Amino acid sequence: MENKTWHDKHETALSYGDRIADTVANGMGSWAFIIWQSIIVLVWMLLNVIGFVRHWDVYPFILLNLIFSTQAAYAAPIIMMSQNRQNKRDRIHAEHDYKTNVDAKKEIEALQIYLNKLETEKLDKILEILNSKS
Repeated sequence: MENKTWHDKHETALSYGDRIADTVANGMGSWAFIIWQSIIVLVWMLLNVIGFVRHWDVYPFILLNLIFSTQAAYAAPIIMMSQNRQNKRDRIHAEHDYKTNVDAKKEIEALQIYLNKLETEKLDKILEILNSKS
């Protein structure tokens, strides 16, 4: 029988949309994305300013601004979906930690009671031995 952790159970419960949101959020939140997007923007602007190719988006680069607006319009909700899922995962993790802490506290309390009982029994035996020698 396979013993799954809370994290494994959570990962298998993710929908296809959750996985896409996480992938997009991870990709857009990376240095690779920033660097590649910066390179593309610089090349776009350079090609449109110096004119080696036909100008398709002259200054002030309205088409580029439209592309950025569209990207932001889709990226923001997708990133929010990923963050909401992350919050849910963190909440599940916190609940699991709380349950583990409660169980550990109960075990420690039971051990403390047992150790106190053993100590009392030892003291009773010592007193019994001392009283029998007197």
